[in-house]
Amino acid sequence: MAEAFQTVNTALAASADAVVYTCPGATTAIVIHCQVANVDGTNAADLNIDMNDGSVVAALVSTLSVPADSAVNPIGGKLVLETGDELRAWAGAASDLEMTLSILEIT
Repeated sequence: MAEAFQTVNTALAASADAVVYTCPGATTAIVIHCQVANVDGTNAADLNIDMNDGSVVAALVSTLSVPADSAVNPIGGKLVLETGDELRAWAGAASDLEMTLSILEIT
């Protein structure tokens, strides 16, 4: 078994179901940290996160209001993803929210 740490940084779009991470083939991925910062200095922004395993879409966060100039850790604990699973996230307004993921990939 090989282990590799990955970091994903992305500005969230306002498009629903935008894929921010897909678990690679022959891999199990563990999301060990997820932080979302609101970089808009004036307005709160809504956050949505779901997981798609190819047959079921599960909401992890639904319309969480992130105050201006603050950050949240919306996934309370570790999240295991299997080959092909997608982590999808979007904001109520484009470029107001920035997401950072720390992921351990095990092959």
